[in-house]
Amino acid sequence: MTTAAVKFCDYFWVPFKSDCEELLGRFQQTDSVRYEEFAAIWRDMDFSSVFYGMTTRLEKRTFTRLAFATVYSYFLPPYSFQIRAGALYMFYGLYHAQIPLPKEKIWIALKDWVHIQNFVSEALSCQHLDVVYVYRKLESEKVFYYTAMPKQLTFDAKRRFLNKDVNEEFQDRSARVAELLNADTLDEIANVQNHYEKLKQGLPVTSSISVTTVNLTSKLQECILEFQHWQEKRKAAKNKKNKGTTVKEEEGTQDTEFECSMRADLLASIKSKSYSRTTKASRSRRHRQVEMDTSGSGTDHAHEYLETRKNRPPSLKARTCKNIITIKKDENDDRTQHWLLSSREEDRKALKRPVQRNRFKL
Repeated sequence: MTTAAVKFCDYFWVPFKSDCEELLGRFQQTDSVRYEEFAAIWRDMDFSSVFYGMTTRLEKRTFTRLAFATVYSYFLPPYSFQIRAGALYMFYGLYHAQIPLPKEKIWIALKDWVHIQNFVSEALSCQHLDVVYVYRKLESEKVFYYTAMPKQLTFDAKRRFLNKDVNEEFQDRSARVAELLNADTLDEIANVQNHYEKLKQGLPVTSSISVTTVNLTSKLQECILEFQHWQEKRKAAKNKKNKGTTVKEEEGTQDTEFECSMRADLLASIKSKSYSRTTKASRSRRHRQVEMDTSGSGTDHAHEYLETRKNRPPSLKARTCKNIITIKKDENDDRTQHWLLSSREEDRKALKRPVQRNRFKL
């Protein structure tokens, strides 16, 4: 990524993140995960027009990647189910509203695949079919691009911790019920209940008529304890499942180590057998190379090479030298051969081809 693209991302990241949080905040106030509610807020904010301020192709494509990377952080824990559903709907809207062609895909890191599958299974179990339909629709259109990291890596220290801020209002707190119904709120509810009972006694109505339930504070405390017990039970089941997976992984590693050791022993035995087949030479021949009792050694190739050399016809140079040297002039014939060059005895010896001798005795 060029320096101009980096500056471009730094300039537009903060306003786009604020717009995303405003959209998700308004969707959170609806207390619903229906796509109809999200689409109404999307159209009211005219959120698809965020792509219209870019002029060049590089800016359009860079901003699209920035948008997907920003929304991707809200699609994962520790955010609540409603915020994650809103992020999924934002993926659907931004993908179909982007300008670059071919369209940019949504990068999904492999380490986050488990969280996404758990989110989809939870939506299916709770019968939130809007969430399941949108996810299946994006998956069928091959929108997701599975990568090692959710965005492009950079070595700039200033941009390394740019997306680390987590909005606490969107988080899914596990102790939200206990924080909501603390001791102060229960005391206030008890005081309001007593005041209501006193007012009801002064009115000319029967005591059987009651707008609120009797002993409301004690019932609320029972509900809180029941919810905490269910939460602890669910957490214990998850931990047990994780321990089972770790035990299976340890057993698998032990099996692989045992297979590796067996393979190493087998290779060692094969090597020892191959080394034991070498023949020992006498003391007078220990300076020579030890011969192996194997077929197809180097000596066979040497024999074949010498036999082919012996059967090969003489070359043109050897034949001309032979004809020049062996031809004798007829004494009675006075004809001179103009093609026969006169040469001295030393030159005739030089024309002879030297006999090659074998360097090694076989």
